Amino acid sequence: MKKILFLPLILSLLSCEDVLVEKPKAVAVETFYNTANEVEAAVNAAYAQLRANNGITGQLGAQLEAYTDYSYGRGSYQVLSDFQGLNSTNIPRTDDGWRLFYLCIRNANLVIQNAPKGSSISPADVTKYVAEAKYLRAFAYFWLVRNWGGVPIRTEATLSEPNVKRNTVEEVYTLILSDLKEAEANLPDKGTQVGRTTKWAAKAVLAEVYFTRNQYAEARDKADEIIKSGKFSLVPVTVAADFDSKVFGPTVVTSTEEIWYLKATRQGGQGMYLAMFAHHPGSRLHGAGGFYAHYSDTQSNPVQKTWDEKDLRKTAFWYSWDIGLGKNSILCKKFSDPVAATSDGAGNDFPIYRYADMLLLYAEAASRAGTGPTAAAMEALNQVHRRAYGKVPTVASDVDFKLADYTATTFHELVLKERGYETQYEAKRWLDLKRLGTAKLKEVIKTATGKDVADKHLFWPIPVSELNYNTALTATDQNPGY
Repeated sequence: MKKILFLPLILSLLSCEDVLVEKPKAVAVETFYNTANEVEAAVNAAYAQLRANNGITGQLGAQLEAYTDYSYGRGSYQVLSDFQGLNSTNIPRTDDGWRLFYLCIRNANLVIQNAPKGSSISPADVTKYVAEAKYLRAFAYFWLVRNWGGVPIRTEATLSEPNVKRNTVEEVYTLILSDLKEAEANLPDKGTQVGRTTKWAAKAVLAEVYFTRNQYAEARDKADEIIKSGKFSLVPVTVAADFDSKVFGPTVVTSTEEIWYLKATRQGGQGMYLAMFAHHPGSRLHGAGGFYAHYSDTQSNPVQKTWDEKDLRKTAFWYSWDIGLGKNSILCKKFSDPVAATSDGAGNDFPIYRYADMLLLYAEAASRAGTGPTAAAMEALNQVHRRAYGKVPTVASDVDFKLADYTATTFHELVLKERGYETQYEAKRWLDLKRLGTAKLKEVIKTATGKDVADKHLFWPIPVSELNYNTALTATDQNPGY
């Protein structure tokens, strides 16, 4: 059984707005933020929202997986694969994602506001835990701004203010970058527990933020700091099954590849819910059954059809299963746990930042920051590619791509393709395509699915509850199409 850094649900509730009222609120602040252990517990409450069933590691992740070029949604997720926006079934799911991100932000804000006032906590611990809270706040805002656009900024300065205007995208990114730079400077080199954030996790988010904003030189340099640190490496594999037993499986506690993952355990309510969406009950790859909410096809889907059979990821990540659509249908196998007792009890951790991510990010950013691919960029790409074919990641191989064969344009397409293979079912593909601009996203989806992406599909609607109760917002603040 994995060690897990989160405390029971009651601790999360202690930091929620509807519990901290009047006198109990004052007592909680005076008695709960005074020692390092108490402040750490409060920080844990911010983590809890990120790994909730309806968040990134579950329902919200399932939403994004229906938007990919390599698979399709099924059941209530099928409409999402039409790329025409959300219906009445799916809007409440993104609404709950909004709620969870803002709960994370609120819990982080409570730490940022109250930890410096603690009576029995050292300045060093205050600095560390405030940095951790700012990391989590920045991460939540990064997800909000990419999926909703500009959003209301709530910080420790506006904790008691219910009415906050919708800030611009640029204003949100200004806060994100400020928080992450402080986190990078003050987080420890290594977490006290597996799953806690570190300065390396902060560098990884900074790299992706810069990457998303087309600040390629900055993205390249942050990724390069992680690469050159020597603290991380790809986990070698020789057969497809090694991806399960050594990289993504439910019994893997940590690995040399992990920069920051949301940790899970097989306890009900503490596991990774997204795994339940992948499987068919008959496959027995999830102990509690499966929703098989996503599927693909080896013949009609061009990503799957053209994928080299010698790439171990193809059989490691997918398995054949007839779901009533014919013998060519396949389901995602990347996260499986045959002994998970409940739907939200899979023991697979959810990868947020892996070393493979940073290698691929570096490869593209280095090329875009200059005049085309460099030897170092090609080597970073080849390390991921070699591992996919069961080769030693750091040793030149017969599967290597050759620098002389690629221009800037063809190299960028090559890296995007490799990222598409490597990060499947990690809720990353849609956001990866979005960062390249609307035209490129629409082109990739059209090529793979034959469908046109509606403009209203690019951002999720701001919840009606937010528009109703936040009087600083008006109907004009709603995203187009809703």
